[in-house]
Amino acid sequence: MVDIIASSEKIIVLGLGMTGLSVARYLQRENRPFILADTRSHLANQALIEREFGADLHLNVDESVLLSATTIIISPGIDRRLPMVAKAIDQGIEVIGDIELFARATSKPVLAITGSNGKTTVTTWVGELLKSAGFSVAVGGNIGTPVLDLLVDDQQWDYYVLELSSFQLESTNSLAPVAATILNVSPDHLDRYDSLIEYHMAKQRIYRNAKAVIVNREDPLTQAPVAKSMTVFSVGLGSPDRHAFGIVDSQLTYEFTPFLSVDELKVAGKHNQLNAMFALAMIQAVGIDFHQVIPALKAFSGLPHRCQTVASHAQVLYINDSKATNVGATLAALQGLSGGKGKLVLIAGGEGKQADFTPLRSAFLQSLRALVVMGKAAQELAELVAGEIAVVHVNSMIEAVKAGQSYAQPGDIVLLSPACASFDMFTSFEHRGECFVQAVRELAA
Repeated sequence: MVDIIASSEKIIVLGLGMTGLSVARYLQRENRPFILADTRSHLANQALIEREFGADLHLNVDESVLLSATTIIISPGIDRRLPMVAKAIDQGIEVIGDIELFARATSKPVLAITGSNGKTTVTTWVGELLKSAGFSVAVGGNIGTPVLDLLVDDQQWDYYVLELSSFQLESTNSLAPVAATILNVSPDHLDRYDSLIEYHMAKQRIYRNAKAVIVNREDPLTQAPVAKSMTVFSVGLGSPDRHAFGIVDSQLTYEFTPFLSVDELKVAGKHNQLNAMFALAMIQAVGIDFHQVIPALKAFSGLPHRCQTVASHAQVLYINDSKATNVGATLAALQGLSGGKGKLVLIAGGEGKQADFTPLRSAFLQSLRALVVMGKAAQELAELVAGEIAVVHVNSMIEAVKAGQSYAQPGDIVLLSPACASFDMFTSFEHRGECFVQAVRELAA
């Protein structure tokens, strides 16, 4: 292990959720003294934390505590613009996150993935492809296991595959991925960022120090500021060129050679065709011939709550895309699933996070037979197409599924793709998706 923080430093772990506690365990393993702090006044697991770490604990932490630090290790859920954090930064106090600690502590190759939508699917898929090629792979970051927990077994891994959020990237400087990608950028987290450009710039940090990058030809905000030492691959739905993946006559194609029919993928939608090509491009970018992982590419059946087929009932397909917590994700689902014989009945709504829903209007008019709305953003979504297509207001997921069934015709899809966060009515997007799945199964029964 690299010597991370000098013994003379005063380390404060700020934010005691899953990430913060993994930081504390890492520092404990490294025999580094630290102080625990949180902006909340009460923690449900406070007694357990005190017993496990035996460190000073400051709840409802005040400015004086933070300004006494030489290093603050901040959880991604805490905004760096919080006045006392911003003041610490202004005074030259190092404010970093768990990804930065990880980057300083390992020399193993890292494949890094971010984007507004699809990053969990692509991260998981890349991990599966590498495993199928015979490598020992650790998958984590913004999904599953926090990265510092993965370091316990650092010597056994050939590769790390990391999903990284914009919040994590804000506090990361030293990461040097062998391959990095921004899948797409669409408005999200505008309750935390002042503008789309600010959000976009946070995502762009993933390209710093990268050896190879993969960009989306159809999204200019994914383009990288290219250094001479950097290899660039690209992905898009159109015909590819050099170092590029694309689709020609319904065939996944690399450069000028088709290699797989899109019908052989188990996951549905054009957005998942893009995801498949991003996964392959990551493999190609690290010097592995992607052809050897094609069987694993075809075997991948997707993740729960991400365009997950739940059931087919009375010739209507029911799809759970509860993870679509922003406008871009829902647009991707609508564009990916439309164009078939039938129409879509969309269930949408929830906590809007101050998003601009107007980009959905055109897709709604082109793709939907009916719109079912719920949650805080219901009226705002309904007003996009009021008087032009059928709109139904509901108060529960059971009502939503019943409304979807009543409007759907044979060949149609009833799609849960909310374009909103879940926490106004549900505990998480997973809970929301599970409620949808249960309602569909009760309907089918």
